[in-house]
Amino acid sequence: MAPVQLPTFKEERALLAQGFSIVAGVDEAGCGCWAGPVYAAAVILPFDSRIGLIRDSKTLSLEQRTRVAEDIKQEAMAWAVGTASPEEIDQLNIRVAGALAMRRAIESLSTPPQFVLTDAFRIPNLPMPQKAVIRGDLTIKSVAAASVIAKVSRDLEMERLDALHPGYGFARHKGYGTKEHQAALQAHGVSTIHRRSYAPIKRLLV
Repeated sequence: MAPVQLPTFKEERALLAQGFSIVAGVDEAGCGCWAGPVYAAAVILPFDSRIGLIRDSKTLSLEQRTRVAEDIKQEAMAWAVGTASPEEIDQLNIRVAGALAMRRAIESLSTPPQFVLTDAFRIPNLPMPQKAVIRGDLTIKSVAAASVIAKVSRDLEMERLDALHPGYGFARHKGYGTKEHQAALQAHGVSTIHRRSYAPIKRLLV
């Protein structure tokens, strides 16, 4: 098994050398899901942060994600979450809605960042400079921290929505297109939180 790649503050420290001392990492969660909102988080970490286990959220267990999310919230200079609803996803498309969620997260930060680092995609209409880094959640510490906060926050929301829409298994699959989810759609039909523009859901509405 290949070793897990550990992110660093290399990008943030390069920006510090250019005069940017307040840098936010931003990432989203839930773009590939069939149901529920898309979530994004923005995190401003001190460049000397020593929090263990900050890495791409997909490489962490539930227990690890939950623990490190709390550590990030305690140590961050600022952190915030933004969302876009299933209706906005259907109206705008997931790429635009994901960027909207990321912009909302940035705008909700208690400390405005001087520079933003993102995972792969640029965010339109930001008032500050930004840099998109392919697989930034693997290599950039603040982006990895944002990936953890976004994932944990969205998973909690899907657990809440599971109670409001029983029978679909949202608390377990979090809206992804698992066999359990597909079977539930056949049994119960499309719920109000499903993304109706997604092909597997759209086919059920015909």
